[in-house]
Amino acid sequence: MFGKAVLAALAAAAILTLAPAPLPMHVAQAACEPGTKVDSTTADQTRKKLEGAGYRKVRDLKKGCDNTWHATAEKDGAATGVAVTAKGEIYPERDD
Repeated sequence: MFGKAVLAALAAAAILTLAPAPLPMHVAQAACEPGTKVDSTTADQTRKKLEGAGYRKVRDLKKGCDNTWHATAEKDGAATGVAVTAKGEIYPERDD
């Protein structure tokens, strides 16, 4: 009887040890909520919008559930994070 209890405790400890670590908060919140309406803007449209505003080498375009596109691009010779809202407004982003 004592052997079964020890085995059960070891099995429980092994399951807890193998469980994946929680994701950082910003990654965990990246998923869209049920019912979120994502607009129909495309990566190509967003790239053209950024290039029209003087950004070059636009890469890593990703759209968030808030309908904001996020990318890395160069402007005035410096690489920077940039966001384009659903209204077409362009904002610089920081890495912190």
